[in-house]
Amino acid sequence: MKTNFSSAQLSDPRKKEADGILRSCVHCGFCSSACPTYAVTGDERDSPRGRIWLIRDLLESEGPPKDEAVFHLDRCLECLACMPACPSGVDYGHLIGTAREEIESRGRRSWRDRLRRWALLSTLTDAARARRLFALARNVRFLAALMPSRVAAALRLASALPPASGAGPRAGVYPASGTRKGRVGVLRGCVQAAVAPGINEALIRLLNRAGIEVVVLSGADCCGALDKHLGRGDAARARARAVIAAVLDERDRKGLDAVIQTSSGCGTMIKDYAHLLAGDAAWASRAAEVSVLARDSSQYLAGIGLAFRPAPQPLVIAWQAPCSLTNGQRVTAEPPVLLRAAGFTVVEPADGGTCCGSAGVYNVLEPDMAATLGDRKAATLGALGADVVVSGNVGCMTQLAGRVALPVVHLVEMLDWASGGPPPRGVQGRAGGRGALEGPLTDLLY
Repeated sequence: MKTNFSSAQLSDPRKKEADGILRSCVHCGFCSSACPTYAVTGDERDSPRGRIWLIRDLLESEGPPKDEAVFHLDRCLECLACMPACPSGVDYGHLIGTAREEIESRGRRSWRDRLRRWALLSTLTDAARARRLFALARNVRFLAALMPSRVAAALRLASALPPASGAGPRAGVYPASGTRKGRVGVLRGCVQAAVAPGINEALIRLLNRAGIEVVVLSGADCCGALDKHLGRGDAARARARAVIAAVLDERDRKGLDAVIQTSSGCGTMIKDYAHLLAGDAAWASRAAEVSVLARDSSQYLAGIGLAFRPAPQPLVIAWQAPCSLTNGQRVTAEPPVLLRAAGFTVVEPADGGTCCGSAGVYNVLEPDMAATLGDRKAATLGALGADVVVSGNVGCMTQLAGRVALPVVHLVEMLDWASGGPPPRGVQGRAGGRGALEGPLTDLLY
């Protein structure tokens, strides 16, 4: 693609990088066949190729962005399905990120839209506030039919998963059972800690049982992914620095083999810290060190030799591969391999890499498109004849929980159960009582 940036514009490192990305696009259109929003609308501006044209015009121009550009760029899921499909290696993920920062910095949103985005970020990036919001939403969800579409979508999503029991693991050290074979860090998290704290509890039990000491890091909560999705680059970088400081402080004091994420969206973000802070001389090298340490839970668990108990009854698992895991991290083999090793039969939908419509807070900001994609994904999963849907991302779990007539649980919850932990909620009636309930995590903390 030909570009026409001025020399002044190219002095901005972000626009200089964008110029190189734009020039690598040859307009072939292979990306369009992989794009979920283009499949729904058939509008070229809702395809990666069309959005690249819009991004070029946006970045080359000055002043407020055009409404057309904002509308169609907002409808991008940032699922990154276009990137594996692109024969030219166009780095669309970083390009759309730059465009979103540009839109926010140049101000084109109504006060309602700005307020909505501020409310989402100020609530969801703090686990305690998010927990209170979800509790309130469950109590008033009967009002959803009377609310505007975005508010209604938020109410339905907040009540999709069962109420969380407890606040999840506290910051501290959870020692390995028997001889210690490794030591890893885990973030407390934000949305997941509020919606499904049992996920990290299951991870800790599973790792401790395998001889891995776990440190739930103090001061490392939100990774910044939601800020980045919404174009708040400075806020995302500030959260990244807090996580980096917490990780490297613990690594330098007592050592860490890896930093484990159970939310694939967070994992994609942390693995990208090196790029996010590449222009910050004080943090660039430290960010790169943390990106190298980052591992999705399935990656790490696949390499430590988990011991599973025989399954008391066969269960068919529908594996729902999150976009952030498949496209963002290129992790595809490990989850189904682990589930099969645990004694489960695994089936996968033909549209395995297609986004479910969750995409951070997309399902609140773009509820109609998200609902269409969620219903399509639910239909393909429901047609597989499975007993349980398993995912690796809490956003996908929330998006699908109200759409499929099956339990929707996390990968580590199933693996924890298969190695001696409690059955995941909703699966127990199907499980035949596998495993004994273990003591609370507070009994393990020192």
